[in-house]
Amino acid sequence: MRILIATDAWKPQVNGVVRTYENLKRELEAAGHFVSILSPLDFATLPCPGYREIRLALARRSQVAAVLKQGNFDHVHIATEGPIGLATRGVCLRRGIRFTTSFHTRFPEYIEAYTGLPAWISYAFQRWFHRPAIGMFVATPSLKAELSKRGFRRLMLWSRGVDTAQFKPDPDRLGTREQSGEPTFLYVGRVSREKNVEAFLDLDLPGRKVVVGDGPILGFLRRQYPDVIFKGSKTGSDLAREYASADAFVFPSRTDTFGLVLLEAMASGLGVAAFPVTGPIDVVTPGVTGCLDEDLRAAALSALSLDRDQVRVQAMRHDWSRVADLFLANIYQARRAQGFGKRLIKAHAKLLQIKATARPIS
Repeated sequence: MRILIATDAWKPQVNGVVRTYENLKRELEAAGHFVSILSPLDFATLPCPGYREIRLALARRSQVAAVLKQGNFDHVHIATEGPIGLATRGVCLRRGIRFTTSFHTRFPEYIEAYTGLPAWISYAFQRWFHRPAIGMFVATPSLKAELSKRGFRRLMLWSRGVDTAQFKPDPDRLGTREQSGEPTFLYVGRVSREKNVEAFLDLDLPGRKVVVGDGPILGFLRRQYPDVIFKGSKTGSDLAREYASADAFVFPSRTDTFGLVLLEAMASGLGVAAFPVTGPIDVVTPGVTGCLDEDLRAAALSALSLDRDQVRVQAMRHDWSRVADLFLANIYQARRAQGFGKRLIKAHAKLLQIKATARPIS
């Protein structure tokens, strides 16, 4: 297939949406598909108010139309509801091009937190945005149930993965508790209001707290919490070392739709402490890979006692190649429901049959 993915979140941004589509692109191309990313790199941009590290594209429909015409794509997937997503949606509707979408971010709650605009208004916009899609991909069963109650339709599950070769325990860096007796509690993610980072920083915990990530309130938190170690943004092997050097992972967010960092922490052998909300309740197995509790301190202390080997075993079930297969399966299912794409459906079925016979049985 020739697939266009339109996204307002792309490099050099560092977040779960970007990592998701980077890995999806790699896996799809390894399977022989052609994937083109339409991103802010293709347009003039302006800094997002309050989030200057995020660039908003000045996307014109004429530019998007030219890309679609030249690419001769079999399928269009719109990843975000920003300017690029809006322009791509408009062109597809005008030209009769069917497309799928994804719900990655709880913008209604974020906008309400930052501006006071009631979340129901933003949800009305998102329903309008996703309504024409032949399929709307969501990351977890609990999110699917919630959005269904809010009036979203044609919802399809599409989970996330983790690179278990990169994120793994390091025998030479297995936390600080064994060396000094003092544990290290780690947070990785955007340092922003909607991530509820202060709920972690305010906890009365032994040892030290480490925050890895960048964001609009990083400077403020550094001043407010001088005893916390803020390491800024890290990626690749540097980020993997931070996970391997910690003893437990604390995830204070109440608004994430999945939490890709949960899988990265688990693959590194870290027990997760989180609130029992959408994202953690779908990813974390209580008592095995983490502890979910409204008392985040109790959850963090309990996470220290989990078996790191068992935590990693659970994470290894989330392979990016499976995520890519599910992405394709959703596309074919959505197209079949609309009564077209029979050639592509047959091709995909044949591909899966070939992969099944070629895959060694363990």
